[in-house]
Amino acid sequence: MKRFATLYARLDETTKTNRKIAAMTEYFAAAKDSSPADAAWAVFFLSGRKLNRLVKTASLRQWCAEEAGYPMWLFEESYDVVGDLAETIALLLPPPTREDDLPLADWVERRILPLRGLDEAEQKPLVLECWDALQPQPRFVWTKLVTGSFRVGVSQGLVVKALAAASDLPTDVIAHRLMGKWEPTPEFFRQLLAPDDGSTDRSRPYPFCLAHALELDPDTFETSLGPRANYQAEWKWDGIRAQLIRRGGESYLWSRGEELILDRYPELTPDADRLPDGCVLDGELLGFRDGVVLPFGQMQRRIGRKTVGKKLLAEVPVHFFAFDLLEWDGDDVRERPLAERRALLEDLCEGGDFARIRPSDVLENDGDWADLAELRAASREHNVEGLMLKRLDG
Repeated sequence: MKRFATLYARLDETTKTNRKIAAMTEYFAAAKDSSPADAAWAVFFLSGRKLNRLVKTASLRQWCAEEAGYPMWLFEESYDVVGDLAETIALLLPPPTREDDLPLADWVERRILPLRGLDEAEQKPLVLECWDALQPQPRFVWTKLVTGSFRVGVSQGLVVKALAAASDLPTDVIAHRLMGKWEPTPEFFRQLLAPDDGSTDRSRPYPFCLAHALELDPDTFETSLGPRANYQAEWKWDGIRAQLIRRGGESYLWSRGEELILDRYPELTPDADRLPDGCVLDGELLGFRDGVVLPFGQMQRRIGRKTVGKKLLAEVPVHFFAFDLLEWDGDDVRERPLAERRALLEDLCEGGDFARIRPSDVLENDGDWADLAELRAASREHNVEGLMLKRLDG
């Protein structure tokens, strides 16, 4: 816990990206052989995952005030000034009477997770015992973990870069291995940093690439972007981003939130099972009926439902609009030009006899930037958010 708290402090005290990466790289390099269990939990927390709140914050405030010998009004005044509960607690509690130098994994698995399911009377002595065994900085981090409020200024992308540097692996390999469901175990961390043999969990999706707004005046597109003919333009759909995977005779549908969701959209299963093996499609789930994309408000009726009745299936049938092909015949084809991937995608969809998988519409490429700007202005009429621009050689 001491090492992890020190890492947190190093990350929190700088805004420099390289310093953050260096601090995490040093931590992971030291931990990968000596304490892979700690490193696995560090990846879990640093990549934005968190535990559900295990203890009520009202209880923590009350217990801290009692332990520190302050009336509640003074605790609350202090909390208002500090602005962070964990920091307030770390500052107000008396110094520890002992120090338990346990690894991070032990603190989480033996001191934090056991709080789940206990009533407040059972939780209180355990919490006080932990507070009394930690110096202020580790105590602050521990309280953050217990309340589910741990966050520090690093993105998953920076975590990926640090892990790649600590393991001498390409960043895309690390990013791929971090996708989907995983548990923070020593074995997971060893596999995360293991040499790349080209194999992967057959269900695992690729990292999702996200759109970025183009903050340019359309009159400057020709100068800034080059000829319109170099770009593929598509509608930017307002749906659920997803990857549809067919590997090893099994089908998987991943949301951008890294959830497996094929069971929530059972109407897609027959088409998914007809995809050739070793195929990954990137696209959007959209409500689609009578040849028209439904407003997102209709799609929201399907989101979060584990089971869907016949009436809702008929009212909001879901289609998968594929806009990219990421894997073909088991090979990662992301390095091939978009024009080539798009041709493969269209051939697949045309020959696949699919009922609910279709390629996204590509807008005509025989106009200029002014014509495209006019189309973008009419986006709302098509129930879309705007236009996507993609370089054909990208």
